[in-house]
Amino acid sequence: MTLSPLQARYRKRMLNAWIFRTFLLFKIPLGWASGMKVIELEQEHATTTVAHRWLNQNPFRSMYFAVMAMAAELSTGAIALMAIEGIKPGIASIIVGMEGEFVKRATTRVKFTCSEGNHVFEAVERCIQSGESETVKLRTEGKTADGTLVAVFHFTWSFKQRKKA
Repeated sequence: MTLSPLQARYRKRMLNAWIFRTFLLFKIPLGWASGMKVIELEQEHATTTVAHRWLNQNPFRSMYFAVMAMAAELSTGAIALMAIEGIKPGIASIIVGMEGEFVKRATTRVKFTCSEGNHVFEAVERCIQSGESETVKLRTEGKTADGTLVAVFHFTWSFKQRKKA
């Protein structure tokens, strides 16, 4: 499956630092303040990053779990939003579940990678075909630059086609 022109445009905008930072500023101000970024976005996978810095730390001088959860969610959400971009009638998406496991203290930049993008596109296709709600559980791993695993998150996304107007 290839991306539609609208999905390709969405992808391009998410990867443009200026456009993405402006989006965060107006729509997700805490994401803007944390400095999270999308560095890769393909149909099969997405990678986001967030740096450890004073604003993102907890009292123990490691990255606050909520900051990691934001960047982790973005690695799954960027794929989910790309999958539903331009579909008529539209498809609503929402997170219905989240699990997190914190393996090691995060004291440097963390990259979150979700490699299950095809599951999202398949769920959206099933949603379109059946007209029923579909859910998909996606895993994303957070690692430091040296490959150390610091966190694993699972986000359960629900997709439902909106009523035809």
